[in-house]
Amino acid sequence: MESILALALEYTLKYWLKSFSRDQFKLQGHTAQLSNLDINGDALHASMGLPPALNVATAKVGKLEIMLPYVSNVQTEPIIVQIDRLDVVLEENPDVDASRTTTSKQSSTGSTKGAGYGFADKIADGMTLQIRTANLLLETRGGAQRGGGATWASPMASITMRNLILYTTNENWQVVNLKEARDFSSDKEFIYVFKKLEWETLSVDLLPHPDMFADVQGGANHRDDDGAKRVFFGGERFLEGISGEAYITVQRTELNSPLGLEVQLHITEAVCPALSEPGLRALLRFFTGLYLCLNRGDVDPKAQQRSAEAAGRSLVSIIVDHIFLCIKDAEFQLELLMQSLCFSRASVSDGEITSFLSKVMIGGFFLRDTFSRPPCTLVQPSMEAVTDSCVNIPDFGKNFCPPIYPLGEQKWQLIMGVPLICIHTLQVKPSPFPPSFASQTVIECQPLMIHLQEQSCLRISSFLADGIVVNPGAVLPDSSVNSLVFTLKDLDISVPLDTTALNNPSSKRNVTVEKSFAGARLHIENLFFSESPSLKLKLLNLEKDPACFCLWEGQPIDASQKKWTAGASQLSLYLETSASLTGLQSYAGCTPGLWRCVEVKDASVEVAMVSADGNPLRIVPPPGGVVRVGVACHQYLSNTSVEQLFFVLDLCTYFGKVSEKIAIVGKSKRPKMDKNDSLSQSLMDKVPSDTAVSLTVNDLQLRFLESSSSLNIHEMPLVQFIGRDLFIKVTHRTLGGAIAVSSTLFWERIEVDCLDNGGNLVNENRTMLDSVENGSLVTLNGYPPLRAVFWVDNKKKHQSNGKAFVIPFLDISIVHVIPFNEQDKECHSLMVSASISGVRLGGGMNYTEALLHRFGILGPDGGPGEGLSKGLENLSAGPLAKLLKPSALINDLAKGGNLEGEKDSGFLHLGMPDDVDVSIELKDWLFALEGVQEAADRWFDNQEDLTREERCWHTTFETLRVKATSSPKHMLKGKGKSDEVQKYPVELVTVGVEGLQTLKPQVHEGLLKAVHSENGFKEGFETSSGVNLEVRLVISENNIEDEMANWVIENLRFSVKQPIEAIVTNDELQHLALLCKSEVDSMGRITAGILRLLKLEKSIGRNAIDKLGKLGTEGFDKIFSQDNLSRGSSAGSIGQSPRSFITNETPQSTLASTVASLEEAVLDSQAKCTALITNLSSSESPEEHLANIRELSQKLESMQSMLVQLQSQI
Repeated sequence: MESILALALEYTLKYWLKSFSRDQFKLQGHTAQLSNLDINGDALHASMGLPPALNVATAKVGKLEIMLPYVSNVQTEPIIVQIDRLDVVLEENPDVDASRTTTSKQSSTGSTKGAGYGFADKIADGMTLQIRTANLLLETRGGAQRGGGATWASPMASITMRNLILYTTNENWQVVNLKEARDFSSDKEFIYVFKKLEWETLSVDLLPHPDMFADVQGGANHRDDDGAKRVFFGGERFLEGISGEAYITVQRTELNSPLGLEVQLHITEAVCPALSEPGLRALLRFFTGLYLCLNRGDVDPKAQQRSAEAAGRSLVSIIVDHIFLCIKDAEFQLELLMQSLCFSRASVSDGEITSFLSKVMIGGFFLRDTFSRPPCTLVQPSMEAVTDSCVNIPDFGKNFCPPIYPLGEQKWQLIMGVPLICIHTLQVKPSPFPPSFASQTVIECQPLMIHLQEQSCLRISSFLADGIVVNPGAVLPDSSVNSLVFTLKDLDISVPLDTTALNNPSSKRNVTVEKSFAGARLHIENLFFSESPSLKLKLLNLEKDPACFCLWEGQPIDASQKKWTAGASQLSLYLETSASLTGLQSYAGCTPGLWRCVEVKDASVEVAMVSADGNPLRIVPPPGGVVRVGVACHQYLSNTSVEQLFFVLDLCTYFGKVSEKIAIVGKSKRPKMDKNDSLSQSLMDKVPSDTAVSLTVNDLQLRFLESSSSLNIHEMPLVQFIGRDLFIKVTHRTLGGAIAVSSTLFWERIEVDCLDNGGNLVNENRTMLDSVENGSLVTLNGYPPLRAVFWVDNKKKHQSNGKAFVIPFLDISIVHVIPFNEQDKECHSLMVSASISGVRLGGGMNYTEALLHRFGILGPDGGPGEGLSKGLENLSAGPLAKLLKPSALINDLAKGGNLEGEKDSGFLHLGMPDDVDVSIELKDWLFALEGVQEAADRWFDNQEDLTREERCWHTTFETLRVKATSSPKHMLKGKGKSDEVQKYPVELVTVGVEGLQTLKPQVHEGLLKAVHSENGFKEGFETSSGVNLEVRLVISENNIEDEMANWVIENLRFSVKQPIEAIVTNDELQHLALLCKSEVDSMGRITAGILRLLKLEKSIGRNAIDKLGKLGTEGFDKIFSQDNLSRGSSAGSIGQSPRSFITNETPQSTLASTVASLEEAVLDSQAKCTALITNLSSSESPEEHLANIRELSQKLESMQSMLVQLQSQI
């Protein structure tokens, strides 16, 4: 029996040891000792389940002692093997195939597994292994492949474990005699061996790579240009005192052939109390190198079959209950707390192809910045309850491989609830050829909260730039096809901002903004991102795009195609109010202390790209390839006040400065491009040959609010803009020797509503009082009335097939063909086709001027308002101003150079197009001129038959066409000018209007029967009536050498389809003249404000700008003056001057007469107001006082006119 036992031990030792002979093995009683042994690396590699990219370089045993039980107890008691020291070195293979060939000779004679489960195998499976000290050195080469100097090399990890014990258990991980442990497999189809590994302490040290010492130029405290300590790393202990256990299941066939191996490691706690900044950077580089090593796609699966003991299925899982990592430095301190970390990696191999399924689950994640004051949590789970009840497993992760451990998961393996982060990745090695996927990744995250701080973000971005970013092609070959799906339930990002800390003069002067807002918060729901060549992109509609035929459904996919899609169901931007305003900002649907600024629903982005030559797409966008980008948004809501606008501008400036700092941090990590190679390529060689970008917005609502000093700022819009079905598309296509750039703008409907002060009053408590039925004044929850000043009346057009479509408000198409060379400039053409339909304009310039003053655009002096000036200062100093700065290409060309000699110089200096065809068509327009009187009538008059158009003068026309072309055809016939270069891009302009009408106010029913629109205007006026006018303008041939074109009228056509009847009374003409004068005055003052905004006072002159505000008063007075009347017409034929309309005096009236009339009107108005207040307080029915109210309104308007007259006389 002893001889049989000795043969079994010899059989086992030959498998595990290199160059073992029987002479080395001598039993002394029940013990045997061996020393200085070399372990077979392939056997160790297979038993540990190591990835094929790692190779066991060396494995040595200092002293090995074997203790045998009594011969009678060999079947029930284990053989104990004690090792004092085990040293193992694992290194990444630069060429796995080479390592496989070098180790094949050693492994070929190592074992004869598969001949049956004999006595020697049972003895080996029952052994107990005790190791006093185990040292493992892990060296990866993935980090060194990134380049960038020796300091970027991935450090080595030295893992030390003490007091290890590996023993055999039953299926419940209990220590029993070996016969009972083997009984579990007696009635099974497979042979199971259960072992448990325990260790007392584990420590991990990060050691510098030997290559790092080649570039040492300073001490450990030396910093790079961005302030980071990364130049030298001398080694640091990462973990210490970690205890744990591992559960190992070995599965074999009945013939003892290896089938499955499962290793489950369980660590209760891993604590790193203090890690320096260089140590953290080294740790990230180490994990990056380890990631590259585990996921290399150039690994031959045959290399994994290093010995007969290698299993076809393996599963290695690590579960850590709690992880605490503290990064301490003199200038910052970060703390990372992770709960319930589970990492597992399963592999299934058929000898030719190996599939790997990796899974990472994190139950909780907290990242705190304890250096800032006060300390803050940067990343944490959301406070809202998780709605999911179970973990979603992707299809490729279901039934990946049969279970190896037969009794399911243990209690400690189960994560309570749904994990915060769950990652599933499937990878196939070697990477298969398309259309098969080489890797598939699915990442799911539960709600997260992120708090952004400048210093913390800069530090973290520096860390990530050092170690996390992996170069394309480092993991998988460029020819592989991959997919990625990322989903995030909810995301809350908060950004604190102290405007006083910004180096912005305008923000320092804006004290209101500093008191109102303290930060911003972005809330995102159902965020997703996907990348896969097999995606179905509905927004881009690739099936109808001939240039994207290779992206059509059913076409084979390969690495030359890229598709991305991203979106969210809702994005909300809130501004955090200060503590003093928190009580005023609470409203329905929002958390107190937050002010909703922007809300976007169902936003999505889709991108598709194809390389030009079918090679793998490495550069984005692909030079000479095809690019399609689509952006869609179902609804965009915006609530903006002046304070909000200033704060958002400051926020953009702040983000721009931080982004610049982050870019500086990552600039040295990006691969440097050769300037000579960059300059040797022309501009057209760098851009795609076919590009299309589209934007779709279904519902657009912009609300410009009152100042935040008001109480109900969310319910008091000054201006409301509503848009429906907006579509914009811009395409670029290379056509041999030219580029065609086309743009399309389609907008179905818009509406602009402005605050109407015509019918509301404000009492002492600042409560809004609105006029309603019967002229009574009541409070309507603070909502002021809105007046529609711009809207669209969409008509329907019936097609021949019986279907009808809505005529859009705006339909613009632009095609610009630009040749590459200046010699082909005759091919330079521009075609513009625009149609604007159904426009309705209400209000007037006087009303617009009042809104500009109220909104702060214009100041009290008529110049730019203080708010507008500050906003422009912020824009000029912020990151948006950099968009207007010339790029490097423009700077080079401005200095006289270009990218490729003089080849591209003509492309950028072609000048005006040679062929121009512009067509602009305005259809079905209506202009309403509403003054103070019309607005008062609209609020105080309750007659349903009177609409807005019946109360005011308005102009309509059916069609207005403007067509501009290059050379007219009749000018080229027989004159030989067709071959000459045109001097002017436009030589023929045709302007025509059809159905032009001007209608006066109507006060009787039945004069203009039509259907009322939703904005108070009647529609359906006779479009066939009115005046038709057409004018053709051409350039005179007499001044062909002059620089300035001399336009002459070639043709004038005037027609009337139906008789025109014009009836205007004296009072109506007086009122029209007064309105026109007031409108012209307002237009002049607005123009003067714009000129002052552009700082043109010096070039135009102060006196000229002042006269712009009196265009109406001075202009009308000159038109109706006696000098003009005596030249060819009488006062009776033209009418009296507007001044006589108001005061009934001659133009030579004195200033005293005007003041006396004004005083009389004021006294009369005061008397009527007193009587009106008395009657309203005592009367139950206010209808009888409507006439007095109307008369009072007329008196007030008369006083306003006299004040204007008095101002002009002074």
